[in-house]
This record gives sequence, structure tokens and C-alpha cells, in this order.
Amino acid sequence: MPSNLPTHPIALPINPADFSGVDVYAVVGNPIAHSKSPAIHRRFAEQTAQAMHYGTVMPELGAFATVAKAFFAAGGKGMNVTVPFKLDAQALADILTPRAALAGAVNTLWQHDGVLHGDNTDGAGLVRDLQAQAIALSNASICILGAGGAARGVLGPLLEQKPKSIVIANRSIEKAQELQTAFQGLADTHGVLLTVCPVDALGSQSSHAAIEIIINATAAGLSNDSPISDAIAKRIFRPTAFAYDMVYGKVTHFMQQAINRGCRVSDGLGMLVEQAADAFLLWRGSSLTTQLDARAVLDELRQELAAKAP
Repeated sequence: MPSNLPTHPIALPINPADFSGVDVYAVVGNPIAHSKSPAIHRRFAEQTAQAMHYGTVMPELGAFATVAKAFFAAGGKGMNVTVPFKLDAQALADILTPRAALAGAVNTLWQHDGVLHGDNTDGAGLVRDLQAQAIALSNASICILGAGGAARGVLGPLLEQKPKSIVIANRSIEKAQELQTAFQGLADTHGVLLTVCPVDALGSQSSHAAIEIIINATAAGLSNDSPISDAIAKRIFRPTAFAYDMVYGKVTHFMQQAINRGCRVSDGLGMLVEQAADAFLLWRGSSLTTQLDARAVLDELRQELAAKAP
């Protein structure tokens, strides 16, 4: 059933009706000024010779549905959705892809024949970034720190890579168990041992000593914190391990803990670019896959960040 789009106009910071002959997209979040999505999609459009405009929209909290409906009613083609509106986007979508339904959140919206579709490209973006960095996921032992929306968004695609095991470590074991219950069927299908444990218990079991990939899916890095103590870091980080923080643009405390133990590390900038590439292809067509060079865009962003570093 098509979305109940408004019949009366509302003020939009970016109005698709103002862009004649150009398809209009936007990233929606609050805050949003820091977003690198406009630069990423502008570069994708240049690579693939697409006539499109991509801007930013920052609705007030509680106003996402009203703003999104107005955007699509005015001719908007698609949206990327970031914090704190991914659940609102899921509720607004008429049709969810299987991975969006499993993730319980939507970060990509597009309208086709009056019907609003929702997908979640975060997990696919993470998997492609890890693969591009030559991180083997098949038969690997993985730990995900956190059991919130970010963890839920990536767990399905990680399970589909058929690692040997995934442990979800969270301060609230109940939230981790909820996630385990939601994904147990997929884990069983792919033969993956899916377990949970409190963060403070990490490294206390013999199985934790063999963790090869540790993914921080919490937002602790935004406040220069880490989800694990230095004592736990000493227990789980080995020189052969790989530590990945979804926060991007800086060396987080979590990453520094891993570096101190001789681990290879990565921030989440590659995930950001790769999930954007997935969204771009959903909007503009998979035939553009060979023309799209996400890693080149990532390299440009890293050079820009390095130039701005003190």
C-alpha cells in the first residue's frame, strides 16, 4: 500500500521541486552538518555520469515522518537515514527488504510507483570494507561489542559470511540475548556458533582467547571512550587480531588499546563509503557497479582528513 504522502506542502531545507531535470536525494539525521554522505554521493555521481543532487535534511526529533513524506511528495527519489531516525524510517517504509526486516532498522529509502521501499546497507558495507582490507571472515572467530542498532544492522551479513563463531558482548546481557534470539535461526542456517556474554566477562573463557576480529559497534568512540577496560583489552587483543571501530575519522580509545597490544586496526570510514555505494546502486541501478569505485572515494576522504589533522 502506498505511503500516505501529504497533500499540502511543508517547508523543506532541500525541495526536490526546485531542481528541474535532476534527481534529488538527501541524507537525513539530527545532527547532520558533519555528514560526509553528500561528498561521497557527489563523487559517485561524477564517476557514473549521473544527473543528481544530494543534500542534507535535519528534521526536529519526532518530525521525521512528516519531513520524509513531504520530500518524496515533492519528487525526491531517495534518502539515506542516520541517527536517530533509522527506526522511524523502518516504520515509514511500505516494503522492507529481508535484511532491513532482520536488522530492525532502515538506513536507505526510495520510492517506486508511489511505494516507499526500505533497506539496510550497513552490514553489507561493513563486510565489503573488511574484505577490501583482506580480512577473512569465513571460519573466523568474531566478537561484536554492543547489542544496539549498529550491531543488529551488521549481524546478518556477518553471519552470511559463515564465520566459525560470533560472540555478542554487551553490558546488558539481556539485550545481547534478545539479539541472539533474533538471529539464532540465521546462525543455525550457516553453521555459526552464536553466543553472548557480559563485556566484563570477555577473555575469561578459553574460547575468547582465539578471537580474531573484534568489532566495536558501540558509540563509545564518539566521546573518546572505549566499551572495554584496559584489563579486558589485555585479555582479548593479541598481535594476530584485528580491531575495527565503526566510529570514523580518528584513532579512538578502543583502537589505541588494540594498537598497544600489537593489533592491526581500522576505523569505520570504509564502512560508511561502502554502505553508501550499496544505497547508490539501489537508487541508480546495479548496471553502474563496474563504474563505481568506492575505494577511490575512500582514499580521497582519507587524504582530506589527513590534510585537516593538526
